[in-house]
Amino acid sequence: MANQSGAEAAYAIELKGISKAFGPVQANKDINIAVPKGTIHGIIGENGAGKSTLMSILYGFYKADAGQIFVNGQLTPIPDSQSAIRAGIGMVFQHFKLVQNFTVLENIILGAEEGQMLNTSLTKARKELERLARDYDLEVDPDALIEDLSVGHQQRVEILKALYRQADILILDEPTGVLTPDEADHLFRILKGLKEQGKTVILITHKLREIMEATDNVSVMRRGTMVATVKTAETSPEQLAELMVGRKVLLEVDKGTARPGEVVLKVEDLRVRDEHKVERLKGISFEIRAGEILGIAGVAGNGQSELLAALGGMQAATGTATLKGAPLPLSGAGSDGQSRRRSGIAHVPEDRHHHGLILDFTAWENVAFGYFNDPRYQKNALFMDNDAIRADTERKMAKFDVRPPIPTLAAKSFSGGNQQKIVVAREMEQNPALLLIGQPTRGVDIGAIEFIHKQIIALRDAGAAILLVSVELDEIMSLSDRIAVMFDGRIMGFRDPEKTDERELGLLMAGVTGKGEAA
Repeated sequence: MANQSGAEAAYAIELKGISKAFGPVQANKDINIAVPKGTIHGIIGENGAGKSTLMSILYGFYKADAGQIFVNGQLTPIPDSQSAIRAGIGMVFQHFKLVQNFTVLENIILGAEEGQMLNTSLTKARKELERLARDYDLEVDPDALIEDLSVGHQQRVEILKALYRQADILILDEPTGVLTPDEADHLFRILKGLKEQGKTVILITHKLREIMEATDNVSVMRRGTMVATVKTAETSPEQLAELMVGRKVLLEVDKGTARPGEVVLKVEDLRVRDEHKVERLKGISFEIRAGEILGIAGVAGNGQSELLAALGGMQAATGTATLKGAPLPLSGAGSDGQSRRRSGIAHVPEDRHHHGLILDFTAWENVAFGYFNDPRYQKNALFMDNDAIRADTERKMAKFDVRPPIPTLAAKSFSGGNQQKIVVAREMEQNPALLLIGQPTRGVDIGAIEFIHKQIIALRDAGAAILLVSVELDEIMSLSDRIAVMFDGRIMGFRDPEKTDERELGLLMAGVTGKGEAA
């Protein structure tokens, strides 16, 4: 599209003077940004910096209080998402907008049907979907139900939806937060292919490694303002981290040598079957001592989630387990999450939305979940002391730098990273004997990652036993005192992080033993 003078516009997107407030919270303040055509442009910043709000304004989910939007050089009002789509803008959200019991094809055409004959739309969409999948390396079965697809394939469907609607500008919000390393690598190959085809990609992420590998330019936001835009080739992770946080950030975990004590958790022959009677855990045995972090490495879907669920009282299992020498029931009475908490087990679940929070409830109500019987929260035998819970929430929010620090705000009103901080603060502040922690820094910015890592190490040094599950292999290697590698519901082996590398762990994660044989 030409601009008003007839010359080809150099920028796909220009935002000028964009401001947006939600009550007393200034989410965006006088933002200016220009995104060159045919580039991958990164936007980074701490949780709550205003990145997602800015892109939601560009996509028409929010209306800016002030400022202008230019698309391909043309002043373009975007009052709603349909206007954004007509302007050639597509967006893939961090939490996908797909109908789970619809097929891929049905999701692709949903809202873009032509005429009253649905079969005609489906036939046309099938042919176009085949072309898009071939051209952009986005292969996915058009007749598969969304609920049967992996997270990586669901994300491909979201990208295909945008391309089907003829998007030339694609916004991706934290696209790798729920992907395995292999899926993330495939996604970035797709994005480079889109760029080669002339598309413009805006990538919102907190992962500096992804910024350095994938983008041409990067804009840095801090506390609702735009602080810098630089060429990626002319910066470094350390410089970007300092711009994001406003101070120097330690990008590597600083921890001393572990001093393991008594055995806190001992598990023998742990087995779990799913609702279809398929065995997901196949005889897991291990132990964790006080003052030790056992990291579980593995590609998502190899039993790590079931392990956390069984130990956290969310799923029945067989086998035996003891906590400080006392039996830990794996099914029946005493095996629920409430009993686990009373015994000294805290649990940060992998999925904060489904298992960690009730999004419509306030932050202070969420902080009390699972700990209603805490004496600090009791006014008397009949009533809870809500003022005490709110005061405790304020303390936790200050310590964990939750933004905005408003206990009465609904959990859904916080960014994903700040939601994670609420869950982590609730569980870690209980001084548990055993901490089960799944994906502790998923969707969390670099400053908060540094803080959470320090809290995990501090809890270890205070004598807690910690079971850590993460798909981030560098996180596993830097935090763990021992690493257990899981594949297909089994532990392939234990490794000392000081005496192994990503290649050896990657082979074990793929089911290949040290002898080069598949398990």
